[in-house]
Amino acid sequence: MHSHSLVVFRTLPRLLLCASTRAASTRSPKSQALIDRIIRVDHAGELGADRIYAGQMAILGKSSVGPLIKHMWEQEQEHLATFSKLIPQYRVRPTALLPLWNVAGFALGAGTALLGKEAAMACTEAVEAVIGEHYNK
Repeated sequence: MHSHSLVVFRTLPRLLLCASTRAASTRSPKSQALIDRIIRVDHAGELGADRIYAGQMAILGKSSVGPLIKHMWEQEQEHLATFSKLIPQYRVRPTALLPLWNVAGFALGAGTALLGKEAAMACTEAVEAVIGEHYNK
């Protein structure tokens, strides 16, 4: 599991467990706004990561790095599934930019894969580093 995944899946459940003990109607507006922001941003990020790996797999899926990309993509699919369940559970509006993330993520993944295995792995490392910094703030 990626380092950002460890941070999110260790801290987010505690936050949501606290939030779930209260009905949405009894949560403070500040608390609900924080939950909304966290789930919305993380869902968008997981969708972007999913689409990046989809783009990379479309180009490099049958190469020597295909199994590694597939493994990393499967992890992101699990994360995306988790946040996709949290959206309706906590009545969070997904970001309006989801269609953009869908296309841009795939294009980024495919584009870097077209530059070669090294470029695709550099893209992946850069994205994971930025995500890790985001979660550590």
